[in-house]
Amino acid sequence: MSQMYKNTRLAPIVQAIGTAILCSMLPAQTRLQYPTAPTTNQVDTLHGVPVADPYRTLEDADAEGTRKFVEEQSALALGFLAKVPGREAVKAELTKLWDYERFSGLSKAGGHYFQRYNSGLQNQAVLQVLDSVDGTPRVLLDPNTYRKDGTAALNGVNINWNGKLMAYAVAQAGSDWEEWRVRDIETGTDRDDLIQWSKVGSVAWAPDDSGFYYSRFPEPPKGQLLTVSATDQRIYFHKLGDPQSADKLVYGRPGKSQWTFGTQVLQGASYAIFYGLPGEPGKNTLAFQDLRDPGAKILDLIATPEAGYDVIEAADGRIYVATTDHAPKGRIVAIDPAHPARANWKEVVPEGKDTLEGAQMVGRRLVLEYMQDAHAAARIVDLNGKLVADVVLPGMGTAAWSRTRLGDAEVFYSFTGFTIPPSYYKLDVATGKSTLVRRPKVAFDPSAYETTQVFYPSKDGTKIPMFLSHKKGLKLDGKNPTILYAYGGFNISVTPSFSPALVEWMAIGGVYASANLRGGSEYGEAWHEAGMKSRKQNVFDDFIAAAEWLIKNKYTSTPKLCIYGGSNGGLLVGAVLNQRPELFGAAMPAVGVMDMLRFHKFGFGMQWAQEYGSPDNAEDFKYLNAYSPLHTIRKGAQYPPVLITTADHDDRVMPGHSLKYAAALQKAQEGPAPILLRVDVRAGHGAGKPTAKVIDEWVDRFAFLKTALGM
Repeated sequence: MSQMYKNTRLAPIVQAIGTAILCSMLPAQTRLQYPTAPTTNQVDTLHGVPVADPYRTLEDADAEGTRKFVEEQSALALGFLAKVPGREAVKAELTKLWDYERFSGLSKAGGHYFQRYNSGLQNQAVLQVLDSVDGTPRVLLDPNTYRKDGTAALNGVNINWNGKLMAYAVAQAGSDWEEWRVRDIETGTDRDDLIQWSKVGSVAWAPDDSGFYYSRFPEPPKGQLLTVSATDQRIYFHKLGDPQSADKLVYGRPGKSQWTFGTQVLQGASYAIFYGLPGEPGKNTLAFQDLRDPGAKILDLIATPEAGYDVIEAADGRIYVATTDHAPKGRIVAIDPAHPARANWKEVVPEGKDTLEGAQMVGRRLVLEYMQDAHAAARIVDLNGKLVADVVLPGMGTAAWSRTRLGDAEVFYSFTGFTIPPSYYKLDVATGKSTLVRRPKVAFDPSAYETTQVFYPSKDGTKIPMFLSHKKGLKLDGKNPTILYAYGGFNISVTPSFSPALVEWMAIGGVYASANLRGGSEYGEAWHEAGMKSRKQNVFDDFIAAAEWLIKNKYTSTPKLCIYGGSNGGLLVGAVLNQRPELFGAAMPAVGVMDMLRFHKFGFGMQWAQEYGSPDNAEDFKYLNAYSPLHTIRKGAQYPPVLITTADHDDRVMPGHSLKYAAALQKAQEGPAPILLRVDVRAGHGAGKPTAKVIDEWVDRFAFLKTALGM
């Protein structure tokens, strides 16, 4: 509903008209017959408030009742979507659009060049090595050979300093759990080294390449691989050739079982840097150890997590750090490790109007990565902060920078946008000039489409940026089917990116709107903090205001508007759908955090309490209970069509969130609109999902949208 109809006598009339139009677009049946979910009489009393949790058993993915419920829900959803006319034509178009050469991760290390390459419809990208950037590629690792269904994914790669060995991680079925191995780059054969119980990790090679640092969790109890809390992580050192049982414990924080840790080894000084992350995005501690002295102690560089501290490199006896300390949008300081007190810091690059996203040291230069109104900007400065060059990027989009080493004279970056397929460029750090290296050929004409950026007011007047992508010459008549996407949390920005699904959506006349809500990093730490914990309602208000702006300006109308988001964005969709069900024509929450009173009991959930607040705290409980998607479903309400998606191996946001939410929403639904639950098999939160599964998922989404929005 448009903002103009709020608090007027017209509101009930407009709502009734919208509902009537929506119902006329639905299939002939008045209401789907939903599978019966297993229930219990579970009631928890939290801070004196009784909280019913009748679908508690759905948290157990291996329970017989859960498996039966998932099978029946999947049969219902897929059977419903399979009957939508034109489905096969959409699949053919999406398959055609996805069938193009894709490059990623182009970087140089140890005299070699590395890239990930997908010929088009391969389920997983292949890791290639080249002797020159334009040389003939050689396959170094092909994850597609691991499983026929393509559900084994290459999660991480780190080349050692001399360029002879590669540590790499493989994850199965979309899980965050991964196993690290070591491969000889020349021969392509693996050594016997094997590292287990790592999650979303990385490794850091010792300066002499004798081994590497890595982070791991304790081995989970049997049967709890998907649900065990990710706690008690520590940093270990693995000496090549040793069994993992012989690895040396290096670093942790006593009494900080909820913290996670990472390691970085500097090239400009023999220092190991140890990161301590308490769980609040954008904040961490730093410690270091001088690796030249075998007996050197680990000393604090930053003892308390008051801000974000990202070590760039070392030069001239100082450690260069990008930080939000006294600079919400970021600055760069140089710290003398022998005198780390703030009074001794040297400011190299002061905070500016744009948000500093990252920095790299290449030779005696710093390549600075900025965000300017949610799209990329970059510049090069010397080690004193003096400007060398502003980098001219190819347009309004997103730049992803490859990691470099000090001796490099160049840095590679990919550039992409909503209508710009990702291309790779080589940046000369001496001149600031970019040269095109890789450009894919996609079966669409980008000149037929456009992306614009608008700024709209939220409920409290805050200006929120939003990108709009569609065919050129769009008619503003309120009849355009529109997907409104957002995330809004964890200090994560949503910037322009290319997707064949988006191209197909625009080709059939759709509008894609991407809103940059508070909670992200688009305007620095202040923007993030404005959308976290007790201020989370700001994020929901920003999203609702985006929908109202699109309707008011006739890009779309309620019956034609679908809201979409994943993970924290799935929480967003669930929350606003409960708050304003009459405003939207459809909703697609994906792998969402739906139970805000139990999220902290599984996986990384305990760490998320730094972002959301904790249900164990009485004050936090009040606002979490007030917006939790599972607990704010309106019994007897008329919800628009909803397609809930999750996966059976999601161990980041366990599938029980979506299963419980679907069961509760189906029971509460008073109207005829379908509430569908799609559960992917041998898939996880999204990372490493095979191309075939990605296409199938989007085919189902298009079938749902065609039905829900009357296309």
